[in-house]
Amino acid sequence: MTDVDTSMSPSASAIIGGDAPLGRSVWGRLYHGETSIDFMGRKWWGIGVSALLIVVTIISLVAQGLNLGLDFKGGVQWEVPSAKLTEAQARDVLTANGINAADAKIVTVSASGVERLRIQTSEQPAAVRQKVTNDLAKAAQVDEKEISSNSVTSSWGSEITKKAIRALVVFIILVALFISWRFEWSMAVSAIVAMLHDVLISVGVYSVLQLEVTPATVIAFLTILGFSLYDTIVVFDKVNENTVRFAGARLPYDDVINVSMNQVLMRSLNTSLAAILPVLSLLVVGAGLLGAISLREFALALFVGLITGSYSSIFIASPLLAWLKGRSPKYRNLRAPRAVGIDLQRLVLGGSPAARREAQRLRAVGHGDETHAAAVVAPTAHAVLTHPPRPRKKNRR
Repeated sequence: MTDVDTSMSPSASAIIGGDAPLGRSVWGRLYHGETSIDFMGRKWWGIGVSALLIVVTIISLVAQGLNLGLDFKGGVQWEVPSAKLTEAQARDVLTANGINAADAKIVTVSASGVERLRIQTSEQPAAVRQKVTNDLAKAAQVDEKEISSNSVTSSWGSEITKKAIRALVVFIILVALFISWRFEWSMAVSAIVAMLHDVLISVGVYSVLQLEVTPATVIAFLTILGFSLYDTIVVFDKVNENTVRFAGARLPYDDVINVSMNQVLMRSLNTSLAAILPVLSLLVVGAGLLGAISLREFALALFVGLITGSYSSIFIASPLLAWLKGRSPKYRNLRAPRAVGIDLQRLVLGGSPAARREAQRLRAVGHGDETHAAAVVAPTAHAVLTHPPRPRKKNRR
């Protein structure tokens, strides 16, 4: 039997046993995938926040609904240079032409450094639209050619809505089939629930703040689905890998989820930041400084969706997957405590579940102190790299 070398340095022992090297900062552990955050222990905080946001969303949708743009509810829109035209004068023009000015929506928009009044009303006959255009030109003291007019019927907006819903249903079905084929059905269910969660929260933001919903907004909502799915698949791919790695160990599925999320945490953060920063520049520079309103409608939905997509892959998709897998025959009867702290860190760095269980057994029965238990979990380098000599083979005659 080879003697165990106890002259090993503390930092080397930590590396072998699964601890992060001594002296490494929190950011260093995060960068190298060596964090030991107990995500499953904090899942109820995330679920609680999501539940609160969903309740607020439902209340807002019931109480005030969505601020649908012209393309969805139908109507007429004029854009007039506002240098010599006030909102009150615009409403007087509408009233003089028999249009209810109180229901009209008038906002100031800026494009290429020129401020214009955007006037939206319900559907009007062609003769009334032309008369309003003439009167607005006189009131603003501009030529009629400088006034843009756009008319959309409500049936066209209804058709756009149906197409968006149809695209959403087809997308969800294809995603469910692919994830079920590539991974398993429980991961497909979890990913779809996380995607719907992201879209619902994004819609809730538009409802609470009464932001206008346009076709660009719908396109952004559908784009959110793709990002949410990508971030969730990154986590699930690592979960699938660790499920195979721990297949021979009686390890709770919560541990598999925790280990996987800690290992891909830096990748998820990098992906989210790389996607959010360009969208933030669209909001600040494009919509804020340059006044591109169409960019704001698209970028704001993307910004909210990217944040919720990163959040849902950790606090919605993963806990739901753990709950579904925990009900399967393989994990249903496991009563082992969830690994936390140093035990979780050792698993993240490739430590053995068997060594962890031996250390827990020693602590439970009181056989040996913490030093003895740590030695079991963290063998020295000499013990790891040496082995008893192999028996010599007999030469055949």
